[in-house]
Amino acid sequence: METARIWPIALLIGSNVFMTFAWYGHLKHKGAALWAVIAVSWLIALPEYMLAVPANRMGSNVYSAAQLKGMQEVITLTIFAIFSVTYLGQRITLNHGIGFALIAAGAFFLFRTN
Repeated sequence: METARIWPIALLIGSNVFMTFAWYGHLKHKGAALWAVIAVSWLIALPEYMLAVPANRMGSNVYSAAQLKGMQEVITLTIFAIFSVTYLGQRITLNHGIGFALIAAGAFFLFRTN
């Protein structure tokens, strides 16, 4: 696979790691003040944007916008599942797996040629 196709994927993976922590990391710290978790989440989200924007800009040279969005959703769900189990200590149930698989199946059709 050529570099032009790999870089957007790598940047989206990095972006989603930051965003997952920004959106869900505070759930492990429910005693913290809401204003504090919002401020920390914004600080974590800044590097996310610094990765996501170039990922989509570069990615648009080799992928359609729909393909980039579908790819991002699959990456998000994968990272979220890992995060949920390893960081939050929650388990992924069969229903979660089925729901994630259906979303991934939708993304599959975005890459399918007619």
